[in-house]
Amino acid sequence: MPATTVIAPAKLTVSLRITGVRPDGFHLIDAEMVTVDLVDTLTFDDGDGLEIEGASGLAVPADDDNLVRRALRLLDRTAQVRLVKRIPAGAGLGGGSADAAAVFRWAAVHDLDLAASLGADVPFCLTGGRARVTGIGEIIEPLPRLDRVFTLITPPIGCSTPAVYRAWDDLGGPTASGPNDLEPAALAVAPELAEWRDRLAEATGSQPVLAGSGSTWFVEGAFPDAGTVVRTTGPY
Repeated sequence: MPATTVIAPAKLTVSLRITGVRPDGFHLIDAEMVTVDLVDTLTFDDGDGLEIEGASGLAVPADDDNLVRRALRLLDRTAQVRLVKRIPAGAGLGGGSADAAAVFRWAAVHDLDLAASLGADVPFCLTGGRARVTGIGEIIEPLPRLDRVFTLITPPIGCSTPAVYRAWDDLGGPTASGPNDLEPAALAVAPELAEWRDRLAEATGSQPVLAGSGSTWFVEGAFPDAGTVVRTTGPY
């Protein structure tokens, strides 16, 4: 079979409320998510292995714990995969989840419950577009597409999603004044994030919002500047 290339678009969590915690410890959310034109690419060929290029942010090992390898095992598939990373790891943009969703699309599997077993962001990354996301991430309610532009700044800091959720629990489940309930927890885990939030605010005159569990901050609108990137929503 010829090699097949699949794109894996990043997701931007425009708003995030935590509505509860299940007995098994998983957090219930009510979020709006959109896909943006920042993509990893995965090329699938005959064989059984994973090669990664261009990773930034947190470490992205090419071992059996990588979400690409885990998705292949879950679907009982094998492939030699070349993953070109453009989505920083640990930036709150769903890079690993997007990569896992790309495996599902390559395998022509669209089972959201199965996708959710790999991670809360995988079902949305598999669906794409714009959606209200509830439950632990497995309930996807598509919303009308909006053409939007966002300016992002991604600090050289990786935020561990489990660590941020643990901090949210330890802080007593705070509700943020802005649209993302995880902001207080992320700032407790990585206080240096505040410097990058303030830098983006000064450059744009807008109040930045944390993307998911961090570390990316964003504002709506185009404000090209050194250290920022402008991204648009897409029909992925």
